[in-house]
Amino acid sequence: MNANAPSQAEPPAVATLSNQQRNPGMALTPEMFESHAVNRSATQRRAATLVTRRSVKKENQAAWLVNAIRCMDLTTLSGDDTEGRVRRLCAKARQPLSPELVAGLGIADMKLTTGAVCVYPTMVPHAVKALSGTDIPVASVATGFPAGLMPLHLRLEEIRWAIGEGAGEIDIVITREHVLNRNWQALYDEIAQMRAACGLVHIKVILGTGDLQTLRNVYAASMIAMQAGADFIKTSTGKETVNATLPVSLVMTRAIRDYRMATGYKVGFKPAGGMKSAKDALNWQILMKEELGNEWLKPDRFRLGASSMLGDIERQLEHHITGRYSAAHRHSVA
Repeated sequence: MNANAPSQAEPPAVATLSNQQRNPGMALTPEMFESHAVNRSATQRRAATLVTRRSVKKENQAAWLVNAIRCMDLTTLSGDDTEGRVRRLCAKARQPLSPELVAGLGIADMKLTTGAVCVYPTMVPHAVKALSGTDIPVASVATGFPAGLMPLHLRLEEIRWAIGEGAGEIDIVITREHVLNRNWQALYDEIAQMRAACGLVHIKVILGTGDLQTLRNVYAASMIAMQAGADFIKTSTGKETVNATLPVSLVMTRAIRDYRMATGYKVGFKPAGGMKSAKDALNWQILMKEELGNEWLKPDRFRLGASSMLGDIERQLEHHITGRYSAAHRHSVA
């Protein structure tokens, strides 16, 4: 195996969010972000070259794709979600690859699962039941997802309700207006209250970067979320016109790096929305390795918010083993 790829023979130990030292947050400190300029052209160039400088082939590519699966938040966030769909999604999370693929890859001892299952609050009880007996956490979106335009007390109550139903992680959305109006104190206070409502449950803060207009706003929102105690920062809801992109993700990972240098705490990263292919899974892992290092190639620091991506990963892994591509319908998610 290439030293630059996660090893199939000795996969990194899976660590849950709960056994990592949490980011405690800090006081709002505008000087950490207000004077921080972001050069859009340079950011776009860096993002473009990241994925062309590193070539991952054959068994190394297979190892990276397997690693993407264990870092995946398998997600259904549709208006027509049902208990049956959630049960099927959870079955896929428990066994994301067919026994034939697992045997062909030689990873039976890995006991591969996805990183989490992500659903709406009302679907949490169904997911908790379907995942009983596993270590796979249920992540619930909350706080008026996807727009977040609900009174704060109702958004906080939604967090508490989802946790009461068994959610082990909470993905919250911010009020984008606070960023657009540069009302940093209001944004900080909102996230801090949501973090407090989560208690011991880890919180992923969705910035809705497609709505934030500038990369400078993306950096500021990222830094404020971490100062308010975010365990993860996340690009998008998946419902915006523009969702996860490599330039935006680069700005967010640089913010994570800067926050770690200033405080010593490591915050996770989750791109979500618009990622559909195995190539996307490789690209975002390359970004993690290049910008943050191997620690961010594990599910306690990195998650991919996707579902349709898994089907293409399966097709690529089947091609790696058999030399043939299977039909997409053979790898349906739910």
